[in-house]
Amino acid sequence: MADLTLFQMIEKGQIPADFVHEDDLCFAIRDINPQAPTHVLIIPRKPIARLNEAQAEDAALLGHLLLTAQTVAAKCGLEKGYRVIINNGPDAGETVPHVHVHILGGKTMGERLV
Repeated sequence: MADLTLFQMIEKGQIPADFVHEDDLCFAIRDINPQAPTHVLIIPRKPIARLNEAQAEDAALLGHLLLTAQTVAAKCGLEKGYRVIINNGPDAGETVPHVHVHILGGKTMGERLV
């Protein structure tokens, strides 16, 4: 049996997290190391190590994650705007090998990347 990712352990309740949203395909939690006043991670229940490993069969799931970003942003009061980020690989800042979408907001974002 393969080791569970950090996000799978959170999903199973083995690690506590502040859940913002849940549905059949994904869940959203507040980031424990926020890079903005609001920093939420949207995580698919299906573990895909990184975007480069997604398959054509994952298209609907990936689209669902982006549409869920709208819902999460509204729940978090980000009507003035928000940033959506997906890191792919260690050089991009990926620290957990399980695709996830970052939603950052609550302040004016500059040109500098997180």
